[in-house]
Amino acid sequence: MRDLATLPKAHLHLHLEGAMRPGTLAEFAQEAGEAVPPTRGFTTFPHFVEMYDGAVAFIRTREHLARVIREVVQDAAASGAVWIEAQANPMFYVPQFGTADEVTTFMLETGQAEAARLGIGFGLMLVAIRNLPPAEAEALAVHAAGFAGRGVVSFGLAADEALFPPAPFEKAFAIAREAGLKSAPHAGELLGPQSVVDALDKLGAQRVQHGVRAVEDPELVRRLAAEGTVLDVCPTSNVALWVVPEIGAHPLPALLEAGVRCSINGDDPLLFGPGLLEEYETARRDLGLSDGDLAAVAKASLEGSAAPAEFVSAQVAAVDAWLA
Repeated sequence: MRDLATLPKAHLHLHLEGAMRPGTLAEFAQEAGEAVPPTRGFTTFPHFVEMYDGAVAFIRTREHLARVIREVVQDAAASGAVWIEAQANPMFYVPQFGTADEVTTFMLETGQAEAARLGIGFGLMLVAIRNLPPAEAEALAVHAAGFAGRGVVSFGLAADEALFPPAPFEKAFAIAREAGLKSAPHAGELLGPQSVVDALDKLGAQRVQHGVRAVEDPELVRRLAAEGTVLDVCPTSNVALWVVPEIGAHPLPALLEAGVRCSINGDDPLLFGPGLLEEYETARRDLGLSDGDLAAVAKASLEGSAAPAEFVSAQVAAVDAWLA
């Protein structure tokens, strides 16, 4: 059996703070003289978000943030990732750490330095938050555009899609796409296929974070396959947040069988448990994906990423060598 840790892959759906190591969060809480906040046992999506925000609240210094970034890159590399595209919103840190430009520069320099040390690539997705005013998303898109070519490579949209549809964010995504950033909003997780259609039509999505409920609409599945849109799938997250009833019912195999390109990702390992490598192992063990399937997933993750073209070509060839 081939070693999945040596399969070259990209990690494309990973929330920076949600990938904090549990031990690191515990140390931050101990340093603050406070109880470690809960990260498991959420009962609703808002409860999950509350726990996420409770963990973020312990990133209180620049060194805290730098440590989280470095460890996230280290964990990706240990899982066999050759490219990581972590997502964050630098505006969260502006009150403590300086201007938006200073925060984004700090995040990029920290991530790029650690990735270079480990011999992998690092890009940053700036992610707008649906429950904040669209004007804030537009300001973030302008900010992200200013870092295009400097390490910010994509633009996302997160939070509760059931309450906040994508249409008000069209302008923000147009700004980001005009700057050459990949459009990668969340869709097709808490809502069904129409959410994915709207992400494609209104936000120009080139990748969709989750997107798995597209499987409910055969016409949409055919469209995704024909257009080559990559779905950044997170199997364990989908079980934990009740998108699917249990792992064996996950639609990833059906999507792949239909020709839809999918990457496999960890989403928020702090709250869900598995990291990138464990998710690949889950796909092999519980979803029955063959090594050929997993190699195709790895290729889709690389080709769907915003990594440099020459880098992608070399890593796709390395996937072929792994399979051979």
